[in-house]
Amino acid sequence: MSVDIRRVQLKNNYTYISGAVLYWMNREGRVHDNWSLLYAQELADMHHVPLYVCYNLALGFLGGGYRQHHFKLAGLREVERELAQYQIPFMIVIGDDSDPLSDVVRDLDIGVVVTDFFPLTQTQEWVHDLAQKIHVPLYEVDAHNIVPVWQTSTKQEYAARTIRPKLHKLLPEFLTPFPKLHKQSHAASRIPEMYVPDWEALENTPHINRNIEPVSWIVPGASAAHRALESFLKERFGDYGGERNNPLVRGQSDLSPYLHYGHISAQTIALAVLAVTKLSISDILSADRNGAATDNSAAAFLEELIIRKELSDNFCYYQPAYATSLAFPEWAQKTLLAAADDAREYVYTLAEFEGAQTHDDLWNAAQREMVITGKMHGYMRMYWAKKILEWTTNPDEALRIAIYLNDAYELDGRDPNGYAGIAWSIGGVHDRPWFCRPVFGTIRYMARSGCAKKFDVDAYIEKWSQGSSLFTAT
Repeated sequence: MSVDIRRVQLKNNYTYISGAVLYWMNREGRVHDNWSLLYAQELADMHHVPLYVCYNLALGFLGGGYRQHHFKLAGLREVERELAQYQIPFMIVIGDDSDPLSDVVRDLDIGVVVTDFFPLTQTQEWVHDLAQKIHVPLYEVDAHNIVPVWQTSTKQEYAARTIRPKLHKLLPEFLTPFPKLHKQSHAASRIPEMYVPDWEALENTPHINRNIEPVSWIVPGASAAHRALESFLKERFGDYGGERNNPLVRGQSDLSPYLHYGHISAQTIALAVLAVTKLSISDILSADRNGAATDNSAAAFLEELIIRKELSDNFCYYQPAYATSLAFPEWAQKTLLAAADDAREYVYTLAEFEGAQTHDDLWNAAQREMVITGKMHGYMRMYWAKKILEWTTNPDEALRIAIYLNDAYELDGRDPNGYAGIAWSIGGVHDRPWFCRPVFGTIRYMARSGCAKKFDVDAYIEKWSQGSSLFTAT
């Protein structure tokens, strides 16, 4: 079984002549169920050459600190150990541009490069720059989405309701089992010492912000990701439809950090859900029904895993201004402009937000949850971001603060899901106009009273009021 070529884009005009294959691992930090690595191995087999894997480590990428760095390195250590069993050397280079990768291509006489699709502006610039610097073909593979983003749509989709039927049409075709990786048949040369990972030095690098500590409730790496999936399907999946919006219950999957770092594939998770339910994807999801609005656990979960997640990638790929108010739909920009001079009852600084020092003890509790655990319940993330809009002087300031906090503290920050979620909360992206009110205009509003209808607000506040984490992994 070969990799579907529709998952692949050639990023320059070169053709293969000779030399080994390099997989530039970027978004997909795993060995198995990885279309990028499988395609790289397919090319190596086709040309009877060795295969190398290299990760370009950008220290402090998009505001991440030691919390994210530690989690990422632990996953990459597992990648190195796993690849060794398949006789595939693993390398790490450090840099916040494509120069280190072009050095690897030169030093190892690489004849073709394969990399992961990652729609964020900075990573897309790296791919574009490397494609111009090297004189060998560079392929980009969408190993993150079940349906490759460019196959789903050729434009930015307006909302879940517009992308949903397109995905539902293609899912049966793309949601297929993965081929197995095999031991590399053509031995690679010894890699230069400067590319061999020095894990202790990488862990202790002084070039990373250490103000935010790692968390202990979640174990990094692909093996842990698969255990977490098994635990979720066995213990909590059946109640997901009814419990997912209650932050006092561990009703969510807690798989988002693993998906962000590529420790597990969304396709692997979806196939596991189908195996548990013994249903087809078409049986679970309906092209004309919003799965997020149902209590059916399988439909609700796959709506989030597939439709909403792939809509976020679509947003960031086709809208390069995703982190600014320029990405807001026209109606949202107009209504926020009209509300620009509305009086704000409260206005807080970044330091006050970061320190959970607002007048709203519910918002403060959500902020503490994020600071302590590196996660915030999905329902509370919406409330949290909308209140930042309400308590800042303008939408651009609200975006700046929300993105900074999300990317600095969340394990799954610096991700299309985060940028799309914040843009939805603050700027109406993927949403529609609602009732007009001060500051928000017709942007959807969320009130504390709405939270109280879904869960025990006082219990949630008490849980996080003392700054001590009650979250324990199972």
